[in-house]
Amino acid sequence: MKIEDQKSKMVGLESLLCILLLIGFTIANALPYDYTASIECLASPHKPQYHGGIIQNPELNEGLKGWVAFGDAKIEHRKMGNNRFIVAKSRVHPHDSVSQNLYLQKNKIYTFSAWIQVSKGKVPVSAFLKTQTGSKYAGAVFAESNCWSMLKGGLTVDASGPVQLYFGSNDTSADIWVDSISLQPFTQKQWMSHQDQALEKTRRTKVRIQAVDSEGKPLSNATIIVEQKRASFPFGCAINKNILSNNAYQNWFNSRFTVTVFEDEMKWYSTEPSQGKVDYSVPDAMLQFAKKNNIQVRGHNVFWEDPKFQPWWVKSLSPTDLSKAATNRINSIMSRYKGQVIGWDVVNENLHHDFFESKLGNTASAVFYNLAQKIDGGSTLFLNEYNTIEDGRDGKSTPAKYLQKLRDIKAFPGNQNLKLGIGLESHFSRSAPNLAYIRASIDTLGATNLPIWLTELDVQSNPNQANYLEQILREAHSHPKVAGIVIWAAWKPQGCYAMCLTDNNFKNLPTGDVVDKLLAGRFATKSVVGRTDGNGFFEASLIHGDYSVKIHHSSAENSSLVQSLNVVSSIGTAKETLLVQFSG
Repeated sequence: MKIEDQKSKMVGLESLLCILLLIGFTIANALPYDYTASIECLASPHKPQYHGGIIQNPELNEGLKGWVAFGDAKIEHRKMGNNRFIVAKSRVHPHDSVSQNLYLQKNKIYTFSAWIQVSKGKVPVSAFLKTQTGSKYAGAVFAESNCWSMLKGGLTVDASGPVQLYFGSNDTSADIWVDSISLQPFTQKQWMSHQDQALEKTRRTKVRIQAVDSEGKPLSNATIIVEQKRASFPFGCAINKNILSNNAYQNWFNSRFTVTVFEDEMKWYSTEPSQGKVDYSVPDAMLQFAKKNNIQVRGHNVFWEDPKFQPWWVKSLSPTDLSKAATNRINSIMSRYKGQVIGWDVVNENLHHDFFESKLGNTASAVFYNLAQKIDGGSTLFLNEYNTIEDGRDGKSTPAKYLQKLRDIKAFPGNQNLKLGIGLESHFSRSAPNLAYIRASIDTLGATNLPIWLTELDVQSNPNQANYLEQILREAHSHPKVAGIVIWAAWKPQGCYAMCLTDNNFKNLPTGDVVDKLLAGRFATKSVVGRTDGNGFFEASLIHGDYSVKIHHSSAENSSLVQSLNVVSSIGTAKETLLVQFSG
C-alpha cells in the first residue's frame, strides 16, 4: 500500500472516529426529558415523543412494518385523512392486541407513550411489556371512540433481554386503535441530569445584586454575603400530639420543616369519638404550636372512605342519619379551622373505598366538595389517594382513574370552579421506586394544572430504605408540577407508621440524614459569598425563598448594610435585579 493511501486511510479512520465520538457525545447529552402530556381527547394524535425512540414505524407510515398481532387479535392498517394507524379487532382475550418485539437493557429507564382510541364507548386500555419473567405494566388511559387519548407511562427492567410490547383491555368487544407510539431509553446519569435541569429552571432564579454609592456610582470589589432565611418550597413532615410535650422533638422538627400535617388528631374518630361529643382541644394545641413556629398546616382529613376507620357510632347510622352526621362533621371542622390551614384532604382514599358513596349515592364525594367550597373555598381542596404513583399494578388508582374521579367531582352542579388539588400519598414499598412511572404519572396529572402534593411520603423498611427515599425526594422535588412534599414520619416512642427519621433521642437515622442532606443542598441555598465586579454587580443562582443580603465596602461609612430579598420564579421574565445603595 502506498504511503499516500495509508495516510488517506488513517485520515478516514480519524474522521470516522471523530464522528463516532461526536455521536456518542450527542447520545449521552441529547434528548432532554419531555414533560408534556395531554389529558384531552383529540381529533388527531400528536407526533410520537422522541420520534418514537426505539419503536420501529412509530407513526404507522410504513404500513404494518414492525408490528404483529398479539394473542388471538386480528390487526389491520388504516388511514383516516392524513393519519395512519393500526387496529386490533376480533379480540377474544383482554390481552389480544398489537405487538412489537423489542430489546430492553438492564438499568436503563424507559419512558413510554402512545395515542389510543377504541371503537366504542369509554374503555380503560393499558400498555405492557412481556419479559422472560412476566409482564411489566407501562401505563393506562381511558380511551374513547371518535378521538385520540394519550397514554403516558414508563418502566425499568430487572434484566436485559427481548420483550414484547402489547396493549390490553378487559372489554374485549372494543377494537383498540394505536398510533404515535414511543419508547425512549435513558441512562441513570441522563435521568438525573433531567432532574438537575428541571431544578435549575423551576426552583432557582438567577439574581443580580448591584452595589452603588450614595451618588449611584457602582462599587466594585464589594463583599456580598447572601444567606437564606427560609425556602419557599413547602417541605415538611407529619407530627402528632407527642410534639406538644417534647422539647427535643420540637427542636428537631422546627429546625427543618416549613409545613406539617397532623397524623390522626383531626380525623373524625379523634375529634368526635362519641356522637355529639366533639373535642378539638388537641388539634387546637397542635395548630397553635405550628403557628408559633411559622409552620403551615394541611387539614387531614375531613372524611376517610375506608370503612375500618369510621367512628364506631357512624357505621350503624341509617342513610338519612349518616347524611346529617356527615354534614355536621364537615361544617364543624372546616368552620373551626377556616383560613388556618393551607389545604384540606376533603375525601381520603376514595378510589379504593366507598363507605359514603355506597350508603349515600355515587355523588356523595361531589356533595362533600360542594359543601367544603362553601365553607372554606379559599383553601385548596384535595382528593388524597395512594398507589397513583407508587404502584402501577394497582388498577384502582391509576392516574387515569384519578383524573376520572376529578371529572366526576367537577361535573356535579356548582363544582365547576372548585379550587381542587391532587394529593398523592406516596407510601412506597420495599421495592426500588419506578422513577419512570412516577415521573410520567405526575406529567399526566400535571396536565390538569392543579397543584400536586406528595402528602404522606414514606418507604417501608428495607436495606435500601434511605437510598430509595432520596431517589423519590429528588424526583418529586425536581418535577415542575410538584407544589409541596410532606413526609409521613410522625414520631412515637413505640415507632413510626412505616418509616422514622430519628431514633427516640432524636438522633438522625439514615433516612433523617437523607433529609438533612437535601435540605442543605437541593432544597435550600447555602450561604453565598463573593465580590462585585467592575460595575458593582454580583450574580448568583438562588433557590426560591427569603434571604438576607449583607454588603460591605471600605468606602462606605457603615461597615455593612443588610437588606432582605425575596427570590421567586422568573420563568418568562427578565433577570431579577436587587439595587442596594450605600450612604457614602
